[in-house]
Amino acid sequence: MGGKGPSLHHPGPPDQARLGSGAATFRMLADPTRLHLLWLLTHGPSDVGTLVTRTAVSRTSVSQHLAKLRLAGLVSTHRESRRIIYSITDGHLARLVREGLNHADHRVTGEPGHD
Repeated sequence: MGGKGPSLHHPGPPDQARLGSGAATFRMLADPTRLHLLWLLTHGPSDVGTLVTRTAVSRTSVSQHLAKLRLAGLVSTHRESRRIIYSITDGHLARLVREGLNHADHRVTGEPGHD
C-alpha cells in the first residue's frame, strides 16, 4: 500500500511558476562562491569552519552566502552541539550542481560533450 514517492522525472512542459523557480535557482548558482559551497555540500553536510577552510573564503563571506542559500531554500541547517551543520536540500539540486560543474570541466578542458 505504499504511496508514490518522489520522482526523478517530471514530464510535461514547465509553467510560469516552474520557469520562475528554476530561474531563481540558476541565479543562486551564478555566483562562484555559492556554487563552490553547494558543490562541497554535495559530498555531505558541513559546518561553516570547514567550508571556510575548503573554499579559502572569509568566514563573513561564507556565512553571508550560506544565509542567501538558506533563504532561497537550497540549503538546510541543523544543530550539533554548538555547531550549525549545513546540508544541500535535495538530490535534484545536488545532481544539477554536479552536472553543471561536469559541463564546466568539459568547457575548460576542451573534452567533447556527451550524453
